[in-house]
Amino acid sequence: MADFADAPGGNQAGMADSLVLQAQVALDHAGFSPGVIDGREGQSYKLALAGFQDARGLPKTGNLDPATQQALFGGKPMIATRRVMIPVSFARQPLVPNLPHSTSAQAGFDHLGYRSLTEALAERFHTTPDALVALNGPGTRLAAGATVRVPAIPNAPLATIEGDERGWAQTLQSLGVAADQPKADHIEVSKSAGVLKVYDKQDKLIAQFPVTTGSSHDPLPLGSWTIRGESRNPDYQYDPDLFWDAKKTDKEKRLAPGPNGPVGVVWIDLSKDHYGIHGTPEPSKIGRSESHGCVRLTNWDAARLAQMVHAGTKVLFKA
Repeated sequence: MADFADAPGGNQAGMADSLVLQAQVALDHAGFSPGVIDGREGQSYKLALAGFQDARGLPKTGNLDPATQQALFGGKPMIATRRVMIPVSFARQPLVPNLPHSTSAQAGFDHLGYRSLTEALAERFHTTPDALVALNGPGTRLAAGATVRVPAIPNAPLATIEGDERGWAQTLQSLGVAADQPKADHIEVSKSAGVLKVYDKQDKLIAQFPVTTGSSHDPLPLGSWTIRGESRNPDYQYDPDLFWDAKKTDKEKRLAPGPNGPVGVVWIDLSKDHYGIHGTPEPSKIGRSESHGCVRLTNWDAARLAQMVHAGTKVLFKA
């Protein structure tokens, strides 16, 4: 997919950006994800601030205090949004407007893609369709060549990946995620905080992502585990026996890959059978809804994490 070019007058787009929106974009750039970028002071935003403060040796207040602003912005004005022109190749990607939300009903589709161009654009710029409407107005036309205001998530170069039969390089680019990421030595998932923390070999916190972790029916399996491998743009084997809320009439089915599949764009397999870390078709619900025991991230955060970890990476699940 082609890069998003800045539209004429694009430098003026950020003049009215709120301080919260500026901070969310800066946190995303730094690897401390606020989840969806929407200009709201939600829980994921405060957790991202606290994680960034921890990594920079600042008091963990979760507030955008002057010291945190200086560390985030470096004393320079932060442009949080940009006006871009939608590339033809992005606008013409195959959409699936009639894709059902029920997992068991998705088996008949050959690709679990985005339902609309608005949804695809929102994921590319780490936001939500509602936030795009708020930035542009309800009557904004979305089509090839159209100009739209979006969070300032930069273009990611198309990576060269050997043996990339599933189009992972295109997926990374379509999510605004660079293939080159810092390498993780170990990660920790906190059930109570709802965050996944990434550490390097020096035990330094280098990234943090908001997550959804389990439920009362399928609690997070606390303890130490290991990453066994990764499946990028995976098929999904739906086994109703593993789902407490499955219908009695449901049958085992194989679902095609796609960002709107049950595990999103990537499955990071754990040494605990049937458990993994993965993406989601509903990024706005991260931290707000339950999962079936696994650890769920936005697709763009899951893709970034997948570039940081490897088979053998240690994983600690804690309360």
